[in-house]
Amino acid sequence: MKILLFLSEIMIPLVLFYIVGFGMLMKNDVYENFVRGAREGLKTVVRIFPTLVGLMMAVGILRASGFLNLVGTCLGQITDPMGFPAELVPLVIVRMFSASAATGLVLDLFREFGTDSRIGLIVSIMMSCTETIFYTISVYFIAAKVKNTRYTVPGALLATAVGIGASVWLAGRIL
Repeated sequence: MKILLFLSEIMIPLVLFYIVGFGMLMKNDVYENFVRGAREGLKTVVRIFPTLVGLMMAVGILRASGFLNLVGTCLGQITDPMGFPAELVPLVIVRMFSASAATGLVLDLFREFGTDSRIGLIVSIMMSCTETIFYTISVYFIAAKVKNTRYTVPGALLATAVGIGASVWLAGRIL
């Protein structure tokens, strides 16, 4: 166990030293490459910033208005018989847009139901096997200037549905 702790502590410095050493071995100006990459990264941040602000603001408005709870109650009548608690429907919706807002909902669910409850287990597993679909798509596609998303959204929604189903199944196996 101590060897794993040691390796985890030195892994990042080793990777950094390897990158710098390899760059110097190849006779590259490592510092200039770093500065150029940082400059390009900052341009990307400036380009995608309005999209990120819009996504975060929309999620905040939906959560504060009570709309998510209303949708959760309505869709919960469909999901409850399938074994997916109605209380988690707002989390599924928010998770597709914002990880930080979803984390806030998760903490609320943990306070209300507990971390070892069925809902707590489903939430824990679901947060680790789903992705912020629309946030990720907007960031990467805007940064890469992709106009045609093709099958990205349907594929991501299918993967999220499988992740949610797996979280319900696994939580059932644990309890």
